[in-house]
Amino acid sequence: MEPKVIVIVGPTCSGKTSLAILLAEKLNSEIISADSRQIYKYLDIGTAKPDKEQLEKVRHHFISILEPGETYNVSRFENDALYIIQSLSGKEKIPIVAGGSGLYIKALIDGIFDVADADGELRNEFLEKRRLYGNDFLYDELKIVDPESVSKMLPQNWKRIMRALEVFYRTGKPIGVHHREQMRETNINFVQFGLRWDRQILYNYIEQRADEMISNGLIEETKSLIEKYDRRLNSLNTVGYKEIIAYLNNEITLERAVELIKRNTRRFAKRQLTWFRADERITWFDVKSQEDLENIADEIAYKENSR
Repeated sequence: MEPKVIVIVGPTCSGKTSLAILLAEKLNSEIISADSRQIYKYLDIGTAKPDKEQLEKVRHHFISILEPGETYNVSRFENDALYIIQSLSGKEKIPIVAGGSGLYIKALIDGIFDVADADGELRNEFLEKRRLYGNDFLYDELKIVDPESVSKMLPQNWKRIMRALEVFYRTGKPIGVHHREQMRETNINFVQFGLRWDRQILYNYIEQRADEMISNGLIEETKSLIEKYDRRLNSLNTVGYKEIIAYLNNEITLERAVELIKRNTRRFAKRQLTWFRADERITWFDVKSQEDLENIADEIAYKENSR
């Protein structure tokens, strides 16, 4: 019988962590976090990590395992998460994957090469470099990271150059390596569930969470981080931290920083919804309040235990 994995997706603030914990308790299982920022130590308040009580209730994987300056990519997540899944399945547990990093989740389910060029922000960054510095600049960058691929291209093949750069920076591997590898085959049955809220209610939760983060010490947490680490770290280029860093640099007021956190989190949630809605394999639950999560957990646990 093929191993089964339950995947919980949805925008930020939608209750994924709470639902995953309820499910893990009902199924006597463990949670695999698919969050590209909660993986870092000390980024606690700004990433809305599970609190101490939640972490004690259920074992979570990929929470606070890296220093803020360490690098981690979607390819590593795919390999690491598959290892955990096989381990839990061997103990006859149904792993529960929960998180809002769509790229991580899609890579885990479909394999990394399918999603290697799916980051619009990265593509826009390369387009801007091309506009400012020309094709040769991108060509020279590819020479450094992927000399094998660049030997088969000319500078005017900028679209192919961009794709090769995208693949390398998203996966940590040259595009030629992916071409030589067979598409990953797994016998895992991934079952996906999504949490869908009325947009205004979700936005209200987002704004409430932003205020709570400030009250709970986000400013102090950010100060501590930039005293120990370079404020330009990719891990700190995250909604919540980057706005507070701008405030601490006297670039904006605290009031403006909080406004930007709320605005940018709303925009992030919208992008997450757009990403997940494109996947027709997701079964959606309409959520009207946090109390609904208990019933949703019961329904999912009943379905997956009876299959």
